Amino acid sequence: MRLPGRLALLRSTPLAAGPPGGSERGGRRAARLLPRAARAPCRGSQKRAAFAAVDKHVQNNQVLGIGSGSTIVHAVQRLAERVKEENLMIVCIPTSFQARQLILQNGLTLSDLDRNPELDVAIDGADEVDSDLNLIKGGGGCLTQEKIVAGFAKCFIVIADYRKKSDNLGEQWKKGVPIEVIPMAYVPVTRALTKKFGGVVELRMAVNKAGPVVTDNGNFILDWKFDKVHEWSEVNAAIKMIPGVVETGLFIDMAQVVYFGMEDGSVSVREKQPC
Repeated sequence: MRLPGRLALLRSTPLAAGPPGGSERGGRRAARLLPRAARAPCRGSQKRAAFAAVDKHVQNNQVLGIGSGSTIVHAVQRLAERVKEENLMIVCIPTSFQARQLILQNGLTLSDLDRNPELDVAIDGADEVDSDLNLIKGGGGCLTQEKIVAGFAKCFIVIADYRKKSDNLGEQWKKGVPIEVIPMAYVPVTRALTKKFGGVVELRMAVNKAGPVVTDNGNFILDWKFDKVHEWSEVNAAIKMIPGVVETGLFIDMAQVVYFGMEDGSVSVREKQPC
């Protein structure tokens, strides 16, 4: 379905800086999730990257996967503008309840994988992107549905700001690899992970409620804080073979193009396979 990442040429291309236009409402909502000092540059860079991705890859009569997180607010905002201005016929598949609400709030057409099992483009964010375009995702807890939607898309596009760009996974993102597990299995899975791969595994706890975070699928999230660089393709496959593991936040050889909003306001494009 995809060209193997290590056989493909990675190309990094800067795009010119400049305001993308459009309403600021979506950007303000996304900015509330960030520390005050980081809001202005991050909000602007995220927005420029999101607008560039939507303008480049979205066309009429497409089925789109819509990811989760603050960056995607900008992408959906731009998508709604283009649908209205250009009278585009677009169908959107959400990766989470949040994505579903964004689609509906922006007046876009909502669908699902039952009716549209193959997608043209999936657009999502990432917690970290390495030099091979491998990703860590799942900081928001939606990793399983995000991976399903991305996996059935012909083209998987990632939008991120400059803080998510690294040479090796773990350089920027310090919260570990999210792993979705069946609740009854979280203790033996935790033991198996540390025994096989080292590091520390923590059950993700909720902030505004007592008890653990519960995913849209009714499962728990383990955060594996690894202590060395691994061969991620092998580790990802091995973790998924542990009984009780539903999915990992390692997205290996899946992303084809990543748009980074840089600190100076420009957009840098790292491309593995044109799409």
